[in-house]
Amino acid sequence: MKWFLILWAGPVALLGLWYGLSYYDMSFGFFMLTRKTHDLVFQIYGNILGIPPQDLPPMVARAIAFDSLIVLSIVLFRKRRAIATWWRARQASVPRLAASEESLSSAP
Repeated sequence: MKWFLILWAGPVALLGLWYGLSYYDMSFGFFMLTRKTHDLVFQIYGNILGIPPQDLPPMVARAIAFDSLIVLSIVLFRKRRAIATWWRARQASVPRLAASEESLSSAP
């Protein structure tokens, strides 16, 4: 499970890091982090897919969000017994309020 999360989060983090640095042209001397390369990469992918390059970043963000939901659901499914045990223990430790004969409705 650890490797599954690492193999999912690694590329997502690298893509996010590259996108953020290249979008703001913080190249640190690397050609791949320049704004020119950023625009070129999205122009190439836009031409390959036949869509405008400015439509690609929101599509990628939606794909990452969808993939994240799938990964989260897999993790939650695998940990469902531990989560259920934790929830039952938490509910058992919460003090229940007993109904008293005196309530606010009898206040003057």
